[in-house]
Amino acid sequence: MVTKRPFGQTDMQVVPLGYGGAEIGFQSIDGQVVSKALNEALDAGLNVIDTAECYGGSEELIGDAVAHRRAEYYLFTKCGHAAGFEEPDWDPGMLAKQIDRSLKRLKTDCVDLLQLHSCSKEILERGDAIEVVQRARDAGKTRYIGYSGDGEDALYAVQCGVFDALQTSISVADQQAMELTLPVARERRMGVIAKRPIANAVWLKPERPVGDYAEPYWLRLQELDYAFLKGDPRRAVQMALRFTLSVPGVSVAIVGTTRPGRWRENLSLLRPGPLTIAEYDAIRARWKLVAGPDWVGQT
Repeated sequence: MVTKRPFGQTDMQVVPLGYGGAEIGFQSIDGQVVSKALNEALDAGLNVIDTAECYGGSEELIGDAVAHRRAEYYLFTKCGHAAGFEEPDWDPGMLAKQIDRSLKRLKTDCVDLLQLHSCSKEILERGDAIEVVQRARDAGKTRYIGYSGDGEDALYAVQCGVFDALQTSISVADQQAMELTLPVARERRMGVIAKRPIANAVWLKPERPVGDYAEPYWLRLQELDYAFLKGDPRRAVQMALRFTLSVPGVSVAIVGTTRPGRWRENLSLLRPGPLTIAEYDAIRARWKLVAGPDWVGQT
């Protein structure tokens, strides 16, 4: 049994492995397959589902599959990209309409966390996008608000003090946030969601995945040359996932899958608990030795 973790200063206690809804949307997975995968995961203990406005049909698939079990899980979504709307990204009127559309797609009156989806520091400084999600919270459409993103944009989001949660990239191949944003997020007692926590398991690809959004991770891992990634693939994934969940301040790591039963299998990887201090320090030391100044968080 995996121990639940507090999610910042919220009232949520989260299972440390969440379900990411990007793959089911982008790959247009059949609704019956999604229903089987999600319901099996809920039966196995899943209690965090994370999706977004621009993940294809993800919100609708999730709503159709598990809206009838809404009390059993925390539901996170994101807003900001004008997927399906004529207005530009981050337009306040579009954002308000988009939030209502997400609730309709997800078949719920309220999500647990509504996140601004990787907008720039300049957009955040302007303030109108933040005001839209604050109004949504005040209207009971979300319980908490957060920011999803990386780098200096994420640092501003954390420092501005209005958000309850940060979703950011953290993995053996993406450690900028561990020094840039997580210390501040911990001070502010924010809930932290780790995205791409196993770096897309890109080390399993024998050749450079040119053009793939995980290509930078593949290149970094060639230089990092971690010994634990060269052995048994299951143990490699286990070490990578346990590393991310050993990072101080991380509440939950989001992993997507399209295969029924896979979430339960991934959860079993966490049974040994956090990495030992020696294992964790070795991975951090290798990163500090090898990482270049351009190895920034991948949004």
